Amino acid sequence: MTHILVTGGAGFIGSNFVPYYLQSQEDVHVVNLDALTYAGNLDNLEEIENHPRYTFIKGDICDRKLVEKIFERYDIKGVIHFAAESHVDNSIANPDAFMQTNIIGTFNLVDVAKRHWMVSPGVYKEAYRRSRFLHVSTDEVYGTLGKEGLFSETTPYAPNSPYSASKASSDFIIRSYHHTYGMNVVTTNCSNNYGPKQHDEKLIPTIIRKALSGEEIPIYGDGSNIRDWLYVLDHCKGIDLAYAKGVSGETYNIGGRNERNNLYIAQKVCDILDKKHAKADDSSYGNQITFVKDRAGHDFRYAIDANKIERELGWKADENFETGIEKTIDWYLKKFIDNKAKSLT
Repeated sequence: MTHILVTGGAGFIGSNFVPYYLQSQEDVHVVNLDALTYAGNLDNLEEIENHPRYTFIKGDICDRKLVEKIFERYDIKGVIHFAAESHVDNSIANPDAFMQTNIIGTFNLVDVAKRHWMVSPGVYKEAYRRSRFLHVSTDEVYGTLGKEGLFSETTPYAPNSPYSASKASSDFIIRSYHHTYGMNVVTTNCSNNYGPKQHDEKLIPTIIRKALSGEEIPIYGDGSNIRDWLYVLDHCKGIDLAYAKGVSGETYNIGGRNERNNLYIAQKVCDILDKKHAKADDSSYGNQITFVKDRAGHDFRYAIDANKIERELGWKADENFETGIEKTIDWYLKKFIDNKAKSLT
């Protein structure tokens, strides 16, 4: 049995990845380290809480002694690192937490891994020759795009928010441990994820939640900002491939090839809700869309060139936005409507 440390496994992407990974890898024990901040929720992992190859530990990746104890106790032979502060608005209001978790936390993890796995630069202990550290990052480290072009693995970094700056820093830390110490590391940079289990504050859950509660649906600026949307399970499959088959020291961009602007997203979600959960008066949820003051430093467009991971590792997205958003809305209707109804009975 190989023991893998997953950090941030109670967050949005991590809580989708861990059940998928346990199902796809029958000889792996997953140790999930999560601080359970506002973005982490153990309810997201109810289906595996009693799984025989799963262990949850509440703790902070900034707590180096705890990380060292976990490596020793479970003899960790691989790391898949999701844990990060990731809400851009929060990074603008309170950047300190982002610098601590995303930079210091990442340093703690990779440095402890190096000390546990390696004898000296370029030399792994025999038992850890196959040990690998996969770092999950974001396309926001590349900055913003105009109306044309795509982010590739060679796009220069140009982060524009405290969040993306902290993630860029963490990417460079991982890169340095490969080039300086010869560590077996892989980095993935993904486009905007959506799907089940996402925090209620994020764009698509906010649109659904506000629509169902009869509140105004806030859209920044004029809604023209564009993102490349990636269904979360497709991202999980890409991470699995990059961890298993990626080349050490390489970066793989994972994107859904689903560019949509924020106004389209809001209108599409409202149109689907009109059909799946019509209002009593038959009016459209779209009437609740309202435009609010734009976010400071709001990047205009992100879009990923996923050719490398498609070509080299055989990955491809199974969902387009229109199929993925249907599945996403069904999940949130169950969360916001069905579960609420059950709690009242």
